[in-house]
Amino acid sequence: MKNLYEPETVEEVKERIARLEPSNQRQWGKMNAAQALAHCSGPMEWAVGDSFPPRMFLGRILGPIVKLKVLGDEQPLRRNTPTAKSLVVADERDLGAERHRLCALIDRFAAAGPKGCTSHPHTFFGRLTPEEWAILMYKHLDHHLRQFGV
Repeated sequence: MKNLYEPETVEEVKERIARLEPSNQRQWGKMNAAQALAHCSGPMEWAVGDSFPPRMFLGRILGPIVKLKVLGDEQPLRRNTPTAKSLVVADERDLGAERHRLCALIDRFAAAGPKGCTSHPHTFFGRLTPEEWAILMYKHLDHHLRQFGV
């Protein structure tokens, strides 16, 4: 499965991020391109250990079941998957600044490798191995890049 510890996958994702323009129309959801990149930076901050969100009650119940489905195969995330309230971005953002911020987080995560990954539980899925974080972060980024056709 593709993950953000693979240099070729990191380059592919960053190239897709570079192709994202304000004119890219979303194919689902409510965010514009800059908001989507800001939204993607939130979980990347969790993965590198910059922030530590609390566990969601619903995640404690459903997280382990959904985790098996999400991380169990190569299937991309489904459209209109529910978003944690803390990750909703409603204000206007600058695409260039958000692109730079997200790419820097991706580079930090990849360069640090499994030893640099957070050990804090994911807000919904709970405990993840570094490899699971790397797969989940790729799938999340891919989901939002596909949302804008890149």
